[in-house]
Amino acid sequence: MIKAGDLIRHKSHLVCDGRSQEVGVDCDETFSPVVKTTTIHTVLGLAMAQKWIIHQLDVKNAFLHGDLKETVYMYQPLDFVDRRAPNHVCLLRKALYGLKEAPRAWYQRFANFLLQMGFIIAMSDTSLFTFKHGDDIAYLLLYVDDIILVTSSNNLRGHMITTLQTEFPMSDLGPLNYFLGISVTRTPSFMLLSQQKYAHDILERAGMCNCKLAATPVDTQSKLSVESGPKVQDPTKYRNLAGALQYLTFTRPDVAYAIRQVCLFMHDRREPYFDALKRILRYVQGTIDHGLHLYPTTVLQFITYTDADWAGCPDTRRSTSGYCCFLGNNLISWPSKRQHTLSRSSAEAEYRGVANVVAGGMLDS
Repeated sequence: MIKAGDLIRHKSHLVCDGRSQEVGVDCDETFSPVVKTTTIHTVLGLAMAQKWIIHQLDVKNAFLHGDLKETVYMYQPLDFVDRRAPNHVCLLRKALYGLKEAPRAWYQRFANFLLQMGFIIAMSDTSLFTFKHGDDIAYLLLYVDDIILVTSSNNLRGHMITTLQTEFPMSDLGPLNYFLGISVTRTPSFMLLSQQKYAHDILERAGMCNCKLAATPVDTQSKLSVESGPKVQDPTKYRNLAGALQYLTFTRPDVAYAIRQVCLFMHDRREPYFDALKRILRYVQGTIDHGLHLYPTTVLQFITYTDADWAGCPDTRRSTSGYCCFLGNNLISWPSKRQHTLSRSSAEAEYRGVANVVAGGMLDS
């Protein structure tokens, strides 16, 4: 009997060393878009509202399906050199793992096939593909080789998966339950997105699994300054923990502001910032089972709330604005960002916050 984690087969990949590639010299565009978190929240919220089917797919060896437009030569792999022509090189027609243009080539290949199927690329997010034919509706979210497929009927889901499998080898992982390190629990009354395992891994990395708990993620009585306190002795640990915490904001709006504050000082790590980071971890330890709930909603009305402080930064005197966006009863976006310019009054800071909602919130949705 095969158990989870058992090795069931040996796999090997031919990987290129693309570190010597220079963009604009021997490779062109390398950027590969991935689906936005706001898009994922929105599509899952719509699926809950409409009681649609959500399935997860996984493409096998995704990068190997990309077609190369550039001319790329590669030395013959070690131990596989042709003895009749040992000095010859290989002309690549398909992308290989390690090439800088491989992610982009895979995205273009997959997107072109979806367009042939009748999908349309969303203008707000190029990793969201929509399909509509009569009463049939489907949404497809692409994150490298992981796919979330939302369909309005079982027949449409079966047709979509069968068509995709004729072009790409992929596995149907069934109803969505674990995606990008996020556990998904769906019941008729709600859907819970949880990163409990991921949060526990961060606490283990920090050595704070048995730490003293904190009631709040941030001390509201103090503001972090650029030159406050001595520098951190281990800046690498600070950067690693702060970077890991950023992904936790996928399902934890309660710590989003605090995490973004400690990330502002990644370039100059000091002890007070590390203390603030540890406070976030102590709060996460006490609320490790928290997550994002999505509910079935009958009214799909888009509502936003915004607020801003005035001259909150003790160094630059710039204001920080934040907003949260709801689609019906479901929270789908909650950014917090320092404003680019100074505001002469609290009213001006508030107006800039509203402008950010209109420019950013509507674009994300």
